[in-house]
Amino acid sequence: MDEQLTAFFTQGQDRINSALAEALPKTDPIGGEDLIDAMRYSLLNGGKRVRPILAYASAAAISPSAEPKNIDAVACAVESIHAYSLIHDDLPAMDDDDLRRGQPTCHKAFSEATAILAGDALQTLAFDCITEASTLSANTRLALLKRLGQASGHRGMVMGQAIDLASIDKQVDLNHLQTMHNYKTGALIEAAVLMGAEATETACEEQFTSLTQYAKAIGLAFQVQDDILDVIADTETLGKTQGADQERNKPTYVSLLGLEGAKTKANDLHQQALKALGSFDEKADTLRQLSAYIINRGY
Repeated sequence: MDEQLTAFFTQGQDRINSALAEALPKTDPIGGEDLIDAMRYSLLNGGKRVRPILAYASAAAISPSAEPKNIDAVACAVESIHAYSLIHDDLPAMDDDDLRRGQPTCHKAFSEATAILAGDALQTLAFDCITEASTLSANTRLALLKRLGQASGHRGMVMGQAIDLASIDKQVDLNHLQTMHNYKTGALIEAAVLMGAEATETACEEQFTSLTQYAKAIGLAFQVQDDILDVIADTETLGKTQGADQERNKPTYVSLLGLEGAKTKANDLHQQALKALGSFDEKADTLRQLSAYIINRGY
């Protein structure tokens, strides 16, 4: 990353970590400490924070003077959904992973039951973050809730996870793989970009159209790069088990296109993302840099 993007990342990570810590419950008076500890463990255990940072960058591309608390609410919401999805994705009934971000997964650090409940609680926390954003208009909060719900559920991420599980040990084509990841990975990334813009309460339809095209491209590129890293990176760097997709016989962009073909696909998607931002001025430069970061990251 160049210095400008590094600074934006650092500021964004500090900002979202502070906002998440504030949004989380502090204590439970009737014996739910394990649940709260598991929520905090999974939400505050590091991570790149790409989705919140995309929300911040999208808002800045529309209106750098937008109310910060409004964008923080969106950033907290999308990261809470992401954290819940990782908890559930790691469970024995799903991907059965032992490591996440270099630490024991939630069900290993606590228990399977507590992990399930922590995921459930983080999912509902996401919607609390939006409803409690009192500086946003009621209409905007309703629109944000609708967008987040669609991106998270059976019309988005959860459907992608279901398709993913159903695809193990099966031969699928590129269209199937792309559809699956548009749901599983792309939907929440798209929501982060569009919700960041929406929370400014000044974005126009033309801007939403361009940001949608951008977000669809980087959402798919993010997954392509994940598939590449599963092959070329090591477990210590990834913070999760290297080669897990191959071991489970999951279809990936590398298995369908080969390593070089997958790299070409990622770069093509990056170029599509840049083209989508053609009507934006320099305020969208961070979004442009984030697209490059997504296909060049090492973990």
